[in-house]
Amino acid sequence: MAQTPSNMLALGTMAPEFRLKDTNSNDAFSFEDLKGSKGTLVVFICNHCPYVLHVINEIVMIANDYRVQGIGVIAISSNDIEKFPQDSPEMMTEFAFRNKIDFPYLFDETQEVAKAFDAACTPDFFLFDNRDRLFYRGQLDNSRPNNGIPLSGSDLRSAIDALIYNRSLKDPQKPSVGCNIKWK
Repeated sequence: MAQTPSNMLALGTMAPEFRLKDTNSNDAFSFEDLKGSKGTLVVFICNHCPYVLHVINEIVMIANDYRVQGIGVIAISSNDIEKFPQDSPEMMTEFAFRNKIDFPYLFDETQEVAKAFDAACTPDFFLFDNRDRLFYRGQLDNSRPNNGIPLSGSDLRSAIDALIYNRSLKDPQKPSVGCNIKWK
């Protein structure tokens, strides 16, 4: 299980535009269609990564906790499905159902969206403010598979709270760590 860190896209970067198919609804959506009134969380995930499997329940809880507060939540999978068929759109639909993901889970077949975000790993978190500027990118928390630290979502939750309540982030943002995106 190789550890790949986030590339840490520059804060203030505008959210890249995209239009991708949602594997939950079969509809295509843009960032504009899915963004929240207070901000938008974009998470790059996939179906088989042990890091994603470790945190998926916390991601779903965060989505459920914050969507009602005006945070849009978008998951994107960009892995090469030729080499990793377990990340195909059909399997994404099953993964979403099994893990109670009721927010859009988009398929980035060309990998252009992952490149536009400078995404590097799964999971990779990007939180944008209500003006579509990058406010936070980094880890969910310090928990990793088999490190014994319980999941809390503390880093991401603190960032979302700061965004919603118009506070600045005091701590340095730590990169997320996970499996590398499976590039073509």
